[in-house]
Amino acid sequence: MTSPAPALSVLDLVPVRSDQTTGDAIAASLSLARVADDLGYRRYWVAEHHNMPAVAATNPPVLIAMIASATSRMKVGSGGVMLPNHAPLVVAEQFALLEAAFPGRVDLGIGRAPGTDALTRYVLRGSNAESADEAVTRFPEYVDDIRTLMSTEGVELQIGPRRQPLRATPSARSVADMWLLGSSDYSARLAAEKGLPYVFAHHFSGEGTGAALDLYRSSYRPSPEHPEPRTFLTVNAVVAETEEEARRQALPNVQQMIALRTGAPLHPQRLVEEAEAVEMTPEQRAFGHSMSARWIVGSPEQARARVAELASTYGVDEVMVHPVAGAAAGADVRTSPQRETTLRLLAA
Repeated sequence: MTSPAPALSVLDLVPVRSDQTTGDAIAASLSLARVADDLGYRRYWVAEHHNMPAVAATNPPVLIAMIASATSRMKVGSGGVMLPNHAPLVVAEQFALLEAAFPGRVDLGIGRAPGTDALTRYVLRGSNAESADEAVTRFPEYVDDIRTLMSTEGVELQIGPRRQPLRATPSARSVADMWLLGSSDYSARLAAEKGLPYVFAHHFSGEGTGAALDLYRSSYRPSPEHPEPRTFLTVNAVVAETEEEARRQALPNVQQMIALRTGAPLHPQRLVEEAEAVEMTPEQRAFGHSMSARWIVGSPEQARARVAELASTYGVDEVMVHPVAGAAAGADVRTSPQRETTLRLLAA
C-alpha cells in the first residue's frame, strides 16, 4: 500500500537579488506566499537574519503580519525568531497580537542561535556583550517565559508588597503554536523535555537530521497541548522542467552558500546569468556539489520522488521546502518566477 504524499510547506528568507530593492524583494515574497496559499501549502515560515546583503527577512513578526494579510488559509510563522536577540515579553506580545488578528494561523518558531554576526548581535542586545551571552545561556528559561506570557491566563508576579498580573495581551482567546528549531541536538533535547514540537534545520546542514529526530522522539515527554511528538523536515529545493535547468537555477544560491560557509564577502543574490559568468575554482565546484547533493534539485518527477523519499526516511508527514531558484535577467523584480515555478511543479 502506497504511503500518502507528505504535506508541503514553505520556508522563505526573503532573498534580495542584484536587480532588486528591499521593497521589490518583499513584494516578490508576498507574491510567492499567495501562490503557496492558492496551491494548498500547509504553512509559510519566514526566517530571521540580520545585516546580510542578500536577505531581507530581518523582522519575522512584521513579515508575518503582511503575509497573513495577503493570504487566507495557510498557517504563517517564524522559522524562526532568534530568541537571544529579543526580550521574551516583546516576542510574546508580538505573537499574541498576531494570533489575536489571525486566530489559529500563527506559528512561533524559536531558535537559540543569534542568526547574525557578532557586531549586529551586540547592537541588538543594547550594546551589551554580557547580556547577549547571558541570553543564550538562559534560553530554556526564556522559552518558559514566552509560553506563560502568551497563555490566556498570563502570570502574576510579586513586586515588593503587591502582586501584579502580567500577560502578553489583555484578552487572549487562543495561543500561537510554539516550535523549537535547531541544527544540533540541543533543541531536540529541550523540545522533548518541554513537550514542544521540534524542527531540525535539515536545509542548512543536511547532517545529523536522523539522530536529532530519533533523540527527540525517544526522549519526548508528553505535554497537555502536545501528547505526541510533532516534527517535520526542511530542505532546499529547485524544481524546473528538466534537471539541467534546475541545476542552472540553483547556481546563484550555491554560490551564496559557498561564500557564507567559507567567509568570503557576501553580496546580493546573483541572477542566473551573472552566476554562470563567475569563474569557480575546482574546490568551490566540489564544495557546491556536495552541498546541493542534499537539496532537492531536478525535474518535477525527480523532485516529488525525493520529497517522498525524505519523508519516508525521517518518518515525517510534512516537508517544508525552501525554494532557492535564482531569477533570470529581465524577470519582473517584484516577483520570483522560478521560485513560484518550484512550488507549482512540486504541488502539481
